[in-house]
Amino acid sequence: MANIERISGTLERFGDRFRNRVFTEVEQRKAERRKDVAGTYAKRWAAKEACSKALGTGLAMGISWKDMSVRNLPSGQPVMELTGWAAERLAKMTPEGFEATVHVSLTDDHPWAQAFVVIEAQPVNGAKVD
Repeated sequence: MANIERISGTLERFGDRFRNRVFTEVEQRKAERRKDVAGTYAKRWAAKEACSKALGTGLAMGISWKDMSVRNLPSGQPVMELTGWAAERLAKMTPEGFEATVHVSLTDDHPWAQAFVVIEAQPVNGAKVD
């Protein structure tokens, strides 16, 4: 969960330094086109925090903020994309013969932005489930 006002204040104080440290170019373009810029950033911040927790690491074990990115499908549905250490962690967590999907849901009700992340592993090509 993120406080939209806190993210707004951080954007005002640190501007591009904050944006470039935490958010990918795709996330920045999306947020800057929106009416509620701070709310859009806050939802993505919350998604990154939730994703790091779903990976079982939090942000203290080497995951970069930018290793977790939220983008939207043409339908508007948000999806998490993992790169770098986050992708490596996901691969290590995923049992052999399974494929992981990272589901994300975003919501906000001013002043709060919230995200839920669930990692699902499904068998690939009829892999046996014990």
